[in-house]
Amino acid sequence: MFKSFTRTLPFAVLAAATPALAAVEVTPSAANPVVELSITETVLGAPDTAIFSTGVTSKAMSAQEALRANSAEMDKVIRQIVALGIKREDIQTSGINLNAEYRYNNEGNPPQFAGYQVSNQVTVKVRKIEQLGAILDAVVSNGANNLSGPSFSIDDDSTAKREARDKAVKRAETQALDYARRTGFTGVQLLAVSEAMHHASPMGGFADKRVVMAEAAAPPIEGGQVGTSVTVNVTYQMTR
Repeated sequence: MFKSFTRTLPFAVLAAATPALAAVEVTPSAANPVVELSITETVLGAPDTAIFSTGVTSKAMSAQEALRANSAEMDKVIRQIVALGIKREDIQTSGINLNAEYRYNNEGNPPQFAGYQVSNQVTVKVRKIEQLGAILDAVVSNGANNLSGPSFSIDDDSTAKREARDKAVKRAETQALDYARRTGFTGVQLLAVSEAMHHASPMGGFADKRVVMAEAAAPPIEGGQVGTSVTVNVTYQMTR
């Protein structure tokens, strides 16, 4: 069962909306004012998908040695992720970096070369979030020393979007009628409706926050609730 809350922006600029979900061809009367509304409804629900980023950082005195060591460790991590039931299509390399490292001092001496550092990160989608804690424990136990996330989502949010859309349209009509009656009119006629689209990468993204875990332990995971939002932009003409 979903729970919802509302954010309403009266008299929003309709031109800011993305392509229309639906259009109504109505010729407005010059004598009647119009009311433009932008209404957002957010439906809350329990997530069923979690995304986290993990990887290996390796150091060596040569770039080739650092890359080879990192590749061997990262291969172990990926094989462990697959062994835990994660499909290959839900594992995506998000970045491989090679950097030279230097030691600096405060005595005015030039920096000293300290070797190379290689990091390899993958983003992983977990479709059974009750297993997430055990999965994090397992990847760290098999060599991963970087973790970030998780973020939570609903894999198929079409039902939540329909509920949010219905609530937004109903609230738009109710609020338009309220404006009409407050200004001496008796009803409203719909002139235009559009829906703002929110685009996101399926695999998501993370801030650059890494946690190096020396000793693995299955962390407790609480998915809480996530919101699915729909913004509807409407234009009504007031009628008598």
